Amino acid sequence: MTEPGRESQKLRFGVFEFDNASGELYRDGKVQPRIREQALQILLMLLERPRVLVTREELRDRLWSSDTFVDFDHGLNTAINQLRSALGDSAANPRFIQTLPRRGYRFIAPVELMPNLSPRSAHDSTAANIVSSDQSEGTASRDSSSSILSDACELPSVSRRLVLILFSLIQVMYLTFYIVALTRVYQVESILSHPQIPSLSILIALIVTAAVGIPIRLYLLAATAFHYGGLNTKFKKLFPFVLPLDELWALAPFLIIHRIGFGLALAATAALLYLPFSQRSLLLMGFLVKKPLIER
Repeated sequence: MTEPGRESQKLRFGVFEFDNASGELYRDGKVQPRIREQALQILLMLLERPRVLVTREELRDRLWSSDTFVDFDHGLNTAINQLRSALGDSAANPRFIQTLPRRGYRFIAPVELMPNLSPRSAHDSTAANIVSSDQSEGTASRDSSSSILSDACELPSVSRRLVLILFSLIQVMYLTFYIVALTRVYQVESILSHPQIPSLSILIALIVTAAVGIPIRLYLLAATAFHYGGLNTKFKKLFPFVLPLDELWALAPFLIIHRIGFGLALAATAALLYLPFSQRSLLLMGFLVKKPLIER
């Protein structure tokens, strides 16, 4: 698979990474059994042109020369089947490789080009950072609104599997808050019956936000369970809406203040106030910012 002069790059899609120079396929960082050369070439062609039809004729011209006498249809079908088997994909319900009958194939999952961390590129990156440090100081005031929150370059790299587990547990916790509050809404109403507390307004806010929060948490749980592509980007778009929702539900411990006391309720609320930002940081650590692959 290695070609002279080809720069080693890793292409990420879903839980997989593919080294286009060595032909090695990784799943969750672990190298997978090597597949046939033709299957590797097909995968490379598809990854180089994500969401673009790669015709059967193009595959034949690249994989089998005109003077090679083979059963092209059988060879291509065998290679595609082996590739789907390695990716855990299926023709009936494709997540990666879509078949267009009698025309060709299309790679339908998002593809990301991972940073090249070779010694030379790392040295160049370090030099560029040194040169740009003076310039960044001059623009710090303009970027102050975005620098309040952590950036991916400021956070350590963490196993994506661990990140998804912790992120899922947070969603389950919020989902539990919503469901318990709705199932015990009459008890909550009695807790808010103090004459100085606007119980009706709080009760309506609780019911509405719980009704909104349940589908959001179910979506995020499904996204982590089925490894949705671009989860980090999707959560960034949801973050402005999730943040006020989560900050409001940070007050949930005060609904059981009669059981846990004021001090513990206050401590739990302080921790929950930080939780929305920890979700964002978790995804940044597990999904490092990468340069998207340019479609040809």
